[in-house]
Amino acid sequence: MTTILTCPFKKLPTTSKWALRFAVQTKTKKTLAKPNIRNVVVVDGVRTPFLLSGTSYKDLMPHDLARAALTGLLHRTSVPKEVVDYIIFGTVIQEVKTSNVAREAALGAGFSDKTPAHTVTMACISANQAMTTGVGLIASGQCDVIVAGGVELMSDIPIRHSRKMRKLMLDLNKAKSMGQRLSLISKFRLNFLAPELPAVAEFSTSETMGHSADRLAAAFAVSRLEQDEYALRSHSLAKKAQDEGLLSDVVPFRVPGKDTVTKDNGIRPSSLEQMAKLKPAFIKPYGTVTAANSSFLTDGASAMLIMAEEKALAMGYKPKAYLRDFMYVSQDPKDQLLLGPTYATPKVLEKAGLTMNDIDAFEFHEAFSGQILANFKAMDSDWFAENYMGRKTKVGLPPLEKFNNWGGSLSLGHPFGATGCRLVMAAANRLRKEGGQYGLVAACAAGGQGHAMIVEAYPK
Repeated sequence: MTTILTCPFKKLPTTSKWALRFAVQTKTKKTLAKPNIRNVVVVDGVRTPFLLSGTSYKDLMPHDLARAALTGLLHRTSVPKEVVDYIIFGTVIQEVKTSNVAREAALGAGFSDKTPAHTVTMACISANQAMTTGVGLIASGQCDVIVAGGVELMSDIPIRHSRKMRKLMLDLNKAKSMGQRLSLISKFRLNFLAPELPAVAEFSTSETMGHSADRLAAAFAVSRLEQDEYALRSHSLAKKAQDEGLLSDVVPFRVPGKDTVTKDNGIRPSSLEQMAKLKPAFIKPYGTVTAANSSFLTDGASAMLIMAEEKALAMGYKPKAYLRDFMYVSQDPKDQLLLGPTYATPKVLEKAGLTMNDIDAFEFHEAFSGQILANFKAMDSDWFAENYMGRKTKVGLPPLEKFNNWGGSLSLGHPFGATGCRLVMAAANRLRKEGGQYGLVAACAAGGQGHAMIVEAYPK
């Protein structure tokens, strides 16, 4: 039992009361532009519909989805392919045939073979890393125009032979005589054929992320009902946003040999009664994390056009947002695996000279309801700030009326490598729609890592 399990956290108010605790804050008017540093803007961003794995995308390869996102971005922005200096994509579970999926997708989408492309991986913040790598290239003057994105295809993941079988096959390939081959074959055993199945688990701890989320929820005294209520909120808001046409970053994708996919298919508002019937998914029989309050395995891709501000204006674009300060953090992957937003949020706010009151739109990655609510409790605890973060005071709780208003990963889906771009575009589009100035994007990731970024609305 670790010390974190005995923390004196106060009980979080029920979902229906959360939004009543906060008044809408007065917006600040200052800008976050910095002297002698180029402004980096998002011109626009798109994504394929995010689909439950094993559905319409199941016969594709990852680069097919990534290519669709790139093609959608080209159509949305009409950017000439030749002006793109560099392409960066994030992905997590790599298809071995297209390990640099950014390059294969770029070639497939018709970009010049002279346009460099590389792929990054940082678990659930891989697309965030793709974006901030692009920001660095532009801010340093190395590039003017970057396409950043991400892709994940959970419908077809690499399933390996066992280590013994792989070694046997490699040795057979090197054998020079029939005698050597027969000698090697004699060592074969039936258990060599047992496959190695990938799991969403930590290499350093061998614990699955869902198991860790269940422990985290218990440590912060997050109840099953609170988790189900939050998941229902996510699905309900996503359905409302979908019905009202607010998810404008989604571009249709005609799946070869199948129909055109036009919208996310994981948005399924249920009822608390139905959700309560589900059994724990990880810690049985007493766990609180279920299929209903967890993000689901998802196929999808995203892409964004990022430019130096002066380049965008010279080309006649009206950008959607500035990409401002960002921060990466890392914690203990055993007991603080999913607390990245708690650690990254105060750091990025201080770096930008802002407070929680200045933020008009929060977009946090929802891996699990319990993860979101545990982060809320940690962010709202002076005790946690002092004892675990070395801070004098808590950063505070995000006002729920500003938080993931168009749904989140629980409902929209979570293609590991693509979610970061969705978060940024949701923040940018919400700021334009709601008239806000600052958005805060944050996410946790495997390995105990996390990311946060400030998005500033571009003046209308």
